[in-house]
Amino acid sequence: MRTAVLASGRGSNFKALLEASKKEGLPIEIVAVGSDQPRAAVLGLAKEFGIPTQVFSIKDYPHRQAQEEELLIWMRKHRVELLLLAGYMRVLGSEFIQQANFPILNIHPSLLPSFPGLHAQRQAVEYGVKVSGCTVHFVDEGLDSGPIILQEAVPVLAADTEDSLSQRILEAEHRLYPKAVRLLVSGSVKRVGRRVQILQQEGLG
Repeated sequence: MRTAVLASGRGSNFKALLEASKKEGLPIEIVAVGSDQPRAAVLGLAKEFGIPTQVFSIKDYPHRQAQEEELLIWMRKHRVELLLLAGYMRVLGSEFIQQANFPILNIHPSLLPSFPGLHAQRQAVEYGVKVSGCTVHFVDEGLDSGPIILQEAVPVLAADTEDSLSQRILEAEHRLYPKAVRLLVSGSVKRVGRRVQILQQEGLG
């Protein structure tokens, strides 16, 4: 499945997805990587693997709608069938989501609906929860509010800082995102309202 990735930072989830596609048979082909940050490390990482990149810096557009219109044109150009957000730090507008004719997934570093938005790991540490984790969900018009596909719990230790918890959650993200994408691409994900059913298929485990 022809896949585009949008990211704003280091690109570690992009790399995990790419490695899963090359080494573990994840049935996607990452055909393009975009970012809203011109200096995002993910752009250099994608170029190392020969994947086309493009920058969509919001300051280069008169308004968000113009930026998102160009994003749609870019994805049509690359015949994208699946969009994966991997640390993309902008909320996609409702018009973009309505016009996209492909699934859009995101991964968030908390057990949604707890701690949506920025600094989810800091929120978890400050709130004093005993368990956090990560969530793969469909993207809708809200903030980290789309139907949940998969979650993985990560214990919050007494000595945890934002950085230490973030690192352990990131390790879980690298496991969970390829797993959720595999389920989606294989036809094992069924949306019924806000609920997502995982259909068991032979060989998926």
